[in-house]
Amino acid sequence: MFTLIFFYLLLNSPLLMMNFIPSRCFWRMKNEEKYRELVEACFFFLYTVQWSVEKDYFSNLLDTLTETENRSHFLWFLAFSLHEINRNPDFLPNISLVFRVPYCLNVSLVKDLIHISQPTDVTHPNYDCTKGVICTVLLTGPNWEASVLYHTFMSSHEPQQILHLTYGPFHPLLNDRVQFSYIYKLAHEDKSLAMALVAFLLYLNCNWVGLAISDNEQGTQFLSYLKREMEKDTICFAFVNMIPLNMEVYISRAEVYYNQIMTSSTNVVILYGDTDSTLAVAFRMWKTLGIQRTWITTSEWDVPTSKRDLTLDPFHGNLAFAQHYGKISGFKIFVQTLNPLKYSDKYLARLNWMNFNCEASASNCKTMKNCSTNFSLEWLMTQIFDTAFSGSSYDIYNASYVLAHVIYEVPLQQVENQPIDNEKKYDHICSKMYSLMKKTHFTSPTGDKVTMNQKEKLQKEYDIFYIWNLPHDFELKVKIGKFSLYFPHGQQVHSSEDMLEWATRSRQMLPSVCSAECDPGFRRFRQEGMSACCFTCTNCPENEISNGTNMDQCVKCPEDQYANTEQNHCIPKAVICLSYEDPLGMALALMALGFSALTALVLGVFLRHNDTAIVKANNRSLSYILLMSLMFCFLCSLLFIGQPNSATCILQQITFGIVFTVAISCVLAKTITVVLAFNVTAPARRMMYILVSGALNYIIPLCTLIQIILCSIWLGASPPSVDIDAYSEHGHIIIVCHKGSVIAFYCVLGYLGCLALGSFTVAFLARNLPDTFNEAKFLTFSMLVFCTVWITFLPVYHSTKGKVMVTVEIFSIMASSAGMLGCIFVPKCYIILLRPDKNSLQKIREKSYS
Repeated sequence: MFTLIFFYLLLNSPLLMMNFIPSRCFWRMKNEEKYRELVEACFFFLYTVQWSVEKDYFSNLLDTLTETENRSHFLWFLAFSLHEINRNPDFLPNISLVFRVPYCLNVSLVKDLIHISQPTDVTHPNYDCTKGVICTVLLTGPNWEASVLYHTFMSSHEPQQILHLTYGPFHPLLNDRVQFSYIYKLAHEDKSLAMALVAFLLYLNCNWVGLAISDNEQGTQFLSYLKREMEKDTICFAFVNMIPLNMEVYISRAEVYYNQIMTSSTNVVILYGDTDSTLAVAFRMWKTLGIQRTWITTSEWDVPTSKRDLTLDPFHGNLAFAQHYGKISGFKIFVQTLNPLKYSDKYLARLNWMNFNCEASASNCKTMKNCSTNFSLEWLMTQIFDTAFSGSSYDIYNASYVLAHVIYEVPLQQVENQPIDNEKKYDHICSKMYSLMKKTHFTSPTGDKVTMNQKEKLQKEYDIFYIWNLPHDFELKVKIGKFSLYFPHGQQVHSSEDMLEWATRSRQMLPSVCSAECDPGFRRFRQEGMSACCFTCTNCPENEISNGTNMDQCVKCPEDQYANTEQNHCIPKAVICLSYEDPLGMALALMALGFSALTALVLGVFLRHNDTAIVKANNRSLSYILLMSLMFCFLCSLLFIGQPNSATCILQQITFGIVFTVAISCVLAKTITVVLAFNVTAPARRMMYILVSGALNYIIPLCTLIQIILCSIWLGASPPSVDIDAYSEHGHIIIVCHKGSVIAFYCVLGYLGCLALGSFTVAFLARNLPDTFNEAKFLTFSMLVFCTVWITFLPVYHSTKGKVMVTVEIFSIMASSAGMLGCIFVPKCYIILLRPDKNSLQKIREKSYS
């Protein structure tokens, strides 16, 4: 159980894993002039002997090679790996692996050597053929071109008498099993490098990078892998420079490549190609011309550059990806025990090809933080070093073990006892070793898995280094992180923030993006033809938000919420209504109560002076009913104020329709009464009967009954109900009453309009009838005001929402009611209260007689 918990924490905690990634720094001496003379390709002939090889054998051999100025460090690693194999008694008993005739030359010299050499000069080096040689093994690398040249040369002479292994970077050309059937590669096709680069770019928050690659099959293949991985995480190329292999072609276009990098907005450029290609020349030229970019390369590009190339800007330097290998221990001890006086720390440090690993602690690296001019080799000699292998050195180390495992599987004694001639024996054993080579797989002493099966996929890990080029021929390479495919997606890059901060003086590299991030409240807008990483930021539409960076779409807030000013989150809307606490609601309520009180006061005046002429002349009972209905008209407006519910929503419309029907019916009855009173003559006994019998009193109940029927139909079909208005007022939800059936609402309103129009028409016809107390003119004006108010109400009502719509309806109710009250009863109250002389029947008769 404890083991399971431990591995769970290990896989799910990047911070915990950082404790298992040691901070390492590497010092190297560099020399520009000597670098030009460094070898580019090596050839080693390996074979077995049936006698014990002591350490003195390699000591004498290396001394000889050093004296002849052949100082390639590959010789040292090969000797070390063979010595390690030979001293293991359980590995190859009674057999020793040795090498002779090493060539480490420039590719051009390799061509010359192959051109002038005879087959016997190369295929049979100077060793004793009678000492049990079973099959010569040729180890070539790290330059793939030299390996192809030698394979082409050998395939035309004795291809089956030499087992050919190559080390160094993988090249797709060597994967052709038809053309290169006798070449075996230690390196596998590296598809995970593109994944590592993309994961690291995401870690640095970079999505806009440049790429410079060699214009060959290897570069094209890498471009396809990288493009596929970048598309998954929306990382784009600012430019892709395909550097031609031909130097003359490159020189003719050099200015174009230079300008493309200089004018690009990216801060990160990836380099991929061979270190001896035209791309390498272009890279040194760009660095010399002062192009300040963060260069991301592979471990093969970790080579000394110009003395003038001092990377003192912390934000512009080299980042190198190196395949992670287990630690090979004992190399320094092996070298120094060969000749302790000769191969000292000082001697090893002066070899410009050596890297030295500061194993003590990261603080040893940090002590050099302020060293711009005063550090020297003497300081370097005071440190504790252990030699760090390069990638090609590891390949040579593994190649030796591959050969050892193959030989271990060959029944040597049985082969030696077979009565066949040497040539057939070579062919038979080499063929046997060829067939075994394909199946070879093992775990090396460093703990790394090694397989010769090219179809088997290996999960690779990479160390990430930051490289400083310093004065006085020194270079500092700091390990800042690690990439591993064994960890979950998004957590595959683990970086030591302390080492990154020390190397770059910041925990963040310079950003490299095509467009700045769209903050919350904005969304990305891509124009046609633009790269996926290039966009403009636009504000979210009204009531829509984006709560993250670089959002492609804004999200609309729910109906009960609204977007804040920054439009990055939704805020619940406040539920409001036209309440009595609202100043507008309070003002309308006071107006309704005031007009109701005024109407009650007028009713009181009429009741107090009910025996006067003017009250009697205008049908007292209809006046009382009209005044009471107007009082209820004013009071019904209070139903529209306050938080509505189902009951108040129904009462609003029903009460409004019925009380206004009663009021207008009273006006209609008054109007008809006036007309009949002035048109009654002796022959017209029927009109007299209608006027005297009280038949006009049925007008009000009849008209009201019709309105009640319409309201009942309204309630049965679709009654008014509580509704919310979430859009009229920003940030608020207004509770209003929905009319329900709009048709029923307009039928009720239209019926009132018909009654008002009928009253207006009749009153208008009777306006000029001669009489002292003829109120036809007042009735005409009251209906004119009523019709004008409600005709104006319709367009205003439909153009408003929320509380304003409710306010318009309340105002129309009070305006129409006040119009009737003022036009009909104010003149009468004036006569009753201020001109009582006009309200006396005796005075009127005296005036008439005079």
